[in-house]
Order: sequence, then structure tokens, then C-alpha cells
Amino acid sequence: MAAKKKEKYRCEVCGYETAKWLGQCPECHTWNKMKPVNEAEGNISAVLGRTTASSAGNTYTKGNAKISRLKQVRYDASERLVTGIGELDRVLGGGIIRDSMTVLAAKPGAGKSTLLLQTAQRVAEQGYNVLYASGEESESQLRRRAERILPRIHEGIYVLSTSSMNEVLSAVEQTDPQLIIIDSIQTFALSELTSRPGTPTQTMECTGVLLSIAKNPEHPRAVFLTGQLTKEDELAGVRSLEHMVDTVLYMEADTEEELRILSATKNRFGSTGEMGFFLMEEQGLTAIENPSEYFMTQRDEPVTGSALTVIKEGTRPVVAEVETLISQSFTPYPSRISECMKRDQLATLISILEQRGKMPLYDKNVVLKSTGGLKLTQQSVNLAVIVSLASSVREKPLPKGTVFIGDVGLTGELKRVPSMELRLKEAQRLGFTKAYVPEGALREEQRGSFTSLAVEERRHLYSLLRELFGGWTSL
Repeated sequence: MAAKKKEKYRCEVCGYETAKWLGQCPECHTWNKMKPVNEAEGNISAVLGRTTASSAGNTYTKGNAKISRLKQVRYDASERLVTGIGELDRVLGGGIIRDSMTVLAAKPGAGKSTLLLQTAQRVAEQGYNVLYASGEESESQLRRRAERILPRIHEGIYVLSTSSMNEVLSAVEQTDPQLIIIDSIQTFALSELTSRPGTPTQTMECTGVLLSIAKNPEHPRAVFLTGQLTKEDELAGVRSLEHMVDTVLYMEADTEEELRILSATKNRFGSTGEMGFFLMEEQGLTAIENPSEYFMTQRDEPVTGSALTVIKEGTRPVVAEVETLISQSFTPYPSRISECMKRDQLATLISILEQRGKMPLYDKNVVLKSTGGLKLTQQSVNLAVIVSLASSVREKPLPKGTVFIGDVGLTGELKRVPSMELRLKEAQRLGFTKAYVPEGALREEQRGSFTSLAVEERRHLYSLLRELFGGWTSL
């Protein structure tokens, strides 16, 4: 009598496997995502030449492990491929690591393919071969895109229009590329698997094959993957993909605006939190080399409701402009509209201004935005937002050439923020003459480094507002 074949179930979200069906995945706690795995899919590791544990008998196959002492591990000091695209190199930590895998995620139309095609051109100009495999566009479409955004198409760029990962592996052997671009990973599939492209099994197995190619110690290669975002702004498919790769890049974009913001949420070879700024133009993506000038309106005369601050994006300070508009409300519930800040954060700052600044706004509509569409998430912008609101209420512009840097507590006290010296140096570099900061924001030895910038330290919000707008009893 033949032995009964045991079934295996795998979670479509996280890849967790179990011998029996479960309504909820124990790993990711997702409901109704456990699907049966057929024999072909279960043996994919054997097809690809890997050894895994047997779920039926719990037997393992020993491999030939080559162990090295960490102190004796050698690496090449010139292992980075500097693309020449300054904002991209900044986010990556100085360039592309030769044996790394990077995933670039963004919504459709944000400019993922455009950025990677420009990157392929820069790498090819350095004498390296680049393989661009697309499962979304034909070769003629790639050619038309390249002619539009590239001044000259380099001969070192090879393109392949397919959804078969097996063909990609064959192309890698033929072209010997230093950089492999997969656009996008959710459209590729291995022929050894029966599931359709985009399923968790196909996505993880295709990524695993590419990972083994990238990490080959004899011939390391850099691999770039593109991924689509869901409506919740999360990477489509399995979340385990983010754990497998070395770097995760997100491109924020409003399709109606030109600004594109590239940020790293994970980077094994550099700091996270770095941001790169681009403009989407007819010739492709153009790096914004001096973001402070872009996010600041050049005016001859100051206007009401506008305040300037200095935020810190990664290791780089950036001047940001805050604009507010306050109008009389004729409804019981005034509007609170913000394009650059969370609504709860704006409501908190309005409450502080009302209670600690003695400016009632209960019957006023408040609209807040930032120049260039920059997101204001740091605490250092709170003082500038409150001062901007006060300027709009009093209909009095703020002094020209002045920046406001600091947080504001619920008590109305001004609170310090990190990297104050770096922020003030950026303000001084751009020609600002005065900066209002919380009391004690600078050490004694730091005060002498600002010659053309007058640093004014204040302790409480109310005293600062009286100094800027004069005294008042009611509004």
C-alpha cells in the first residue's frame, strides 16, 4: 500500500509553511491566506540546486561550509559604483555596492524606470555592462524612453523584454553585466513553478535566485529591483522581500507635481533617513543639487503668513518655508487643512497658540502648506508653524532674513532640537541675518562660530510673540 502523501500549506503573505491548514497565519496573523503547495513548488529548492529541510521527516543535508574569521575577511575599498547622480549616490550611502541587492518602490508613474535607465547609462559610461530586464515594457518602448531622456544611448546597455526569470539567467551568462535591473520583480516567474507571476512563491524564489547571483564571491554583481506600492503605500507582495535585500528605497511623488523625493528606509551600507530630491522634467529626472533654494520663495518684500525654518533630512540641512492662511469661518466647525503635516499635529499647534499665545482661533479656518510640497514631520518646524499662524492672524509679516528653529511644548516653552549648530550654519550660508532658537540650544563654544547670523535665544512662546507682533489683550 502506497504511503499517503502529506500536504503542505504556505502563507501567501509571509511564506510561512505548515503541515495542516490554518485559518490565521501564526507568523503574520493574516486570515485566509494559507494555500496548498503542490509537489513541483515544494521541490523548487532542489531544482535550483539548494538543500533544505524535509517537512515530512525532519531530515537535513549537511553542506560544505567555508568559515572565515571576521578579522581576516578582505574587501575591496573601491567596491562602490559611483553613478554620478548626486542625489541617488547620497541616498545609497556613496554609490552602488557591487554585491548588493536594492529594491526601489514607488507608485505607478513616479519615475522608477526613468531613474534606473539613467543609472544604467551612467554605469555603462564607466565601462561596465548593464542588463535591463523588463516584464512591463517591450524593447521598442525602452528604446523610445531612452531616446527621450538620454543624450546618447551607450553600447554597454543590454535590454531584455520578458517575464521569464530563466531567460534573465541566460542573459546574465551571455552579457556578464556588473549591474542587473529587474523591472519589476512582481512580473517575473520561474518555469519550474506552476504558480503565476506575482505570487509570493514566485516573487521570493526569483529574488532568491538573483540574490545568489549578487552575492557570488567569485563574481559579485549589483542588482536593482523595482516594486509597486499598494494603496496603503506598502510594497506589494510579501514583506519578506524587504528583509532579503540590502537597501530599500522609496520614491514619493505626486503625479501632478514635478517634485520627486527618494528616501532609504533600509540601508546596510549607509545611513537611513537620507533623502534625495529630483524634478521630473521632459528629459527625465533632474537632481536638485541645492534643495534649500528650491524650497524657499525668493521675495523682495516679506508677506504675511510665511515663516522659514531649517529641517534636517538625513545628514543634510534644508531650509523649508511654511505658509498659512487664516480666514473667518461661518460654520460651527472651522476647517483645518494641511497638505504637509498631519492633522492631529496641526490641531495641537493651534491649541498651543490659542492657550499659550493668547490668540483664539476657534472661529477661524486654518490652511497650512509648505513650498514645494515638502512633508513637515520633524519637531523642529513647530515654532515656525506657530509663528506663521500668528503672522497670518495679526496680518503682520515676519522680519526679512529670519528663521525660526525649535519645538514648542504644551506649556508654551521653546524646546531644543538636535543638530542645532548644523542648521544654523546652513541658515548663515544662505545669507540669513537672524535666527530665533530655544534657550540653551547652543553651547558656549558654538556661539562664536556665527559671525553674520544673530542667534536670538528665547524661553517662552508668549514673550516671542509679543516681541514680534507687539502686545495685545484680545483679538
